[in-house]
Amino acid sequence: MNKTLTVIRVFFIVLCAIGSWLVCYTIEEWDHRRGLAVVIGLMIGTLVVLVDLMLKGFSLRGLTALTFGLGVGALIFWLISNSPLLNKGDPQTIYLVQMGLFVICTYLGTVIALRGKDDFNLVIPYVRFVPHEVDVPLVVVDTSALIDGRIAKVCQTQFLGAALIIPSFVLTELQHIADSAESVKQARGRRGLQVLNELRAIKHIDIRIHQSEVAHRQDIEAKLVFLAQSMRAKLLTTDTNLATMAKFQGVPWLNLRALEDALRPEIVIGESIAVDLVKIGKEDGQALGYLNDGSMVVVNNARALVGKRVTAEIIGVLPSGGGKMIFANLLGEVEAAS
Repeated sequence: MNKTLTVIRVFFIVLCAIGSWLVCYTIEEWDHRRGLAVVIGLMIGTLVVLVDLMLKGFSLRGLTALTFGLGVGALIFWLISNSPLLNKGDPQTIYLVQMGLFVICTYLGTVIALRGKDDFNLVIPYVRFVPHEVDVPLVVVDTSALIDGRIAKVCQTQFLGAALIIPSFVLTELQHIADSAESVKQARGRRGLQVLNELRAIKHIDIRIHQSEVAHRQDIEAKLVFLAQSMRAKLLTTDTNLATMAKFQGVPWLNLRALEDALRPEIVIGESIAVDLVKIGKEDGQALGYLNDGSMVVVNNARALVGKRVTAEIIGVLPSGGGKMIFANLLGEVEAAS
């Protein structure tokens, strides 16, 4: 893409020079100044290309906001200039007032529109590039949810049927963490980028990058809540402080930890479970294993089977600080599949 733009820019500058040279054929007074005309054409073409390079970060959303602001400013100017306030008076004074009003109104309209370009989905229904009538569930994803990683596994199961909105400032923050000099932060940032790539590889997931910026990094949480609120979307995060702020603003919060707790199977006395025994227990004959949710299982009369997978009958359940402690009696060893 960059090479294509370079070729187009060079072609445009050459075209300006050729155009200036051809103008000399239509104006007799310039016939002996063809060299100067070519230089002027080259300067004009170069100036336009420099303006193009300066507008490199100017997005289509920004151009839309600029156009909208100019239109609103021009409309306000027209209403004021056609009001009775400027019907009578010195024509030269009225002309100067009208010129000043035009500059001031278009400037203010442009600045206000550019500052609030993220609010355009409230003003123009098609800014999200989805018809307003179509009810598409939206979920705004923050940095902590990407670093957590469980979002990719949830999306692979097709339980989450919403479009994922990832603001561009979240990607910038993720890249900043991945480039950190601290090894722990660097690992977390790279894991977030890896999860993002995993999400992009899931064909049935609709991922949309929302072009939005923040002036200061401390404003990221407030901007996330604002985006979710203005787009009528839910917020997916593992940050408790951000979730509290979202709940206060009336923004629905998707809690991955709550989902994990809800999916944990209920432990009922008398049922049998399969568990891998990893070490011996404190009491004579006991062996310990762990379930997928981290619950510890104490199996009686199973010390000789440490390192193997067994089935056991649950005889008691006790709550603990790390989850649940399950007591069970050994039923037998699980035969390895041949």
